[in-house]
Amino acid sequence: MPDPLYLRPNVIIEPLVDSFYAWLHTVSPVQAAMNLAYLQVPLLESYLQSPQVHVAASKNPDLRGGYFVGIEAERREEVRALLTSIKRDRADMLRFAEAITEAEDLLRQNATGFDLSPLYPRLPEPLAGVVELSYDTNNQAALRFIEPLVYQSPAYTEDRQSVQISVEPGVERPFILSTPRLADPNVIDLRIPFRHPGLESLFRAKVEPTTHAELSAALDLTDAQAAQLGPLLTPASTLAEDRHITAGGRIRYYGHACLVLQSPEATVLTDPFISADTAVTGRFTYRDLPDRIDVVVITHGHQDHIVLETLLQLRGRVGTVVVPRSSRGNLSDPSLGLYLSHLGLPVVEVDDFDEVSFPGGKVTATPFLGEHADLDIRAKSTYWVEIAGRKVFVGADSSGIDPVLYRYIRSHLGTADLAFLGMECAGAPLTWLYQALLTRPVTKKMSDSRTLSGSNADQAAAIMTELGASEAYIYAMGEEAWLGHVMATSYVEDSFQLQQVEQFLTWCADHGIKAEHLLEQREWRW
Repeated sequence: MPDPLYLRPNVIIEPLVDSFYAWLHTVSPVQAAMNLAYLQVPLLESYLQSPQVHVAASKNPDLRGGYFVGIEAERREEVRALLTSIKRDRADMLRFAEAITEAEDLLRQNATGFDLSPLYPRLPEPLAGVVELSYDTNNQAALRFIEPLVYQSPAYTEDRQSVQISVEPGVERPFILSTPRLADPNVIDLRIPFRHPGLESLFRAKVEPTTHAELSAALDLTDAQAAQLGPLLTPASTLAEDRHITAGGRIRYYGHACLVLQSPEATVLTDPFISADTAVTGRFTYRDLPDRIDVVVITHGHQDHIVLETLLQLRGRVGTVVVPRSSRGNLSDPSLGLYLSHLGLPVVEVDDFDEVSFPGGKVTATPFLGEHADLDIRAKSTYWVEIAGRKVFVGADSSGIDPVLYRYIRSHLGTADLAFLGMECAGAPLTWLYQALLTRPVTKKMSDSRTLSGSNADQAAAIMTELGASEAYIYAMGEEAWLGHVMATSYVEDSFQLQQVEQFLTWCADHGIKAEHLLEQREWRW
């Protein structure tokens, strides 16, 4: 029998769609079509006109997080070939995006409060059967997408999907929202859909031994790809001995908004985004995760909170992924449930104050205010986790713009023991993340006024006052070094966000509340 092997703990996966990094808005078909047509194709066209400008801008620290393609000019012909293939192979998606724009314009010109039924025959052909026209009670007309059907339409194809498997480089990867991934001799490039069962077999090998032959067969590797796989395997398990607990409770902070809450009976994981760089110390990595995760909770659909490269590595080890329910068909609010279920993950959708039980505890969905640039987005939730006798409020990027909400949460669920709050309070403007979905232009002044921001010091203090929690922890700030390719956050010592964090910590000290600003790694035991 061949010797058993494990996948090395620093192996990573980058999920791609048409060579761009995959996240909610580039996979969910309605939003993916809009992003492809109105962001990614124009971005590649701009690069081909001036590659040197893009490369220089992508290396400029002052422009970090901007929409510049960071591919050296010597590879421009590969970019040109990518653009040509997109225009040829994704014609249905591009036409679907044009149809959305045309339909929105049709409504603006003709939906004046009267019967909408005469407009159905005038809808562009790609939208036939997959949209509903309606008014709200303010007489404003809108398209509602019948999203499950769009997944069955030509606007969605798994042919776009591929993955690149490699070793964590230990340096910041190119920014995911702007720079596509080209072929690289140091990666295994697999043209397989994200739901492919071989990916589950591959990453299960981080905790269970397998063989080179079994993985090669599971992934349908060519001989050349199988040769690349060999160095990614090791005969020794590197799992941390203390990844499980036998008594009491434990919370571990893995960075950003990722928490692992444990009891001897169960594990809850929030917004999983985990470092695979085992060459450094001072952070928890995949080696520290328990073998089984009962519940994963996702707070919202932004690219730093529903991280596909982490979720794909955990598939097969997760009992349930809990996601907030969307508004069903809103252009800016794709269904997280449909998205993840089409990628092979076990999903449960929740509304406010729905409960999901697990052995020895439960998760309750609680309302999430703000951080979405005032768009009508319902697929967002904070959570109340009860585990090992403690009550923990998981606030993510939710804002304290209306602190009375948290008074209601307290009256409904009791007093929290610990509260985790996001204070990225000077977030990016509306157009940074949603430009491709806006079918009517907005002014820069308008966009800048509507930001992707969490709580400032006063709002965080108001949350704590209403929740009555005795401990507060600031997280989800995007400061960890391994987040750069997703967050592109740049702070300096006197950044407004950090000043607000210090102001809040001072307030907590004055009010007898234990508080910390988290970074990289932290553990609580009881």
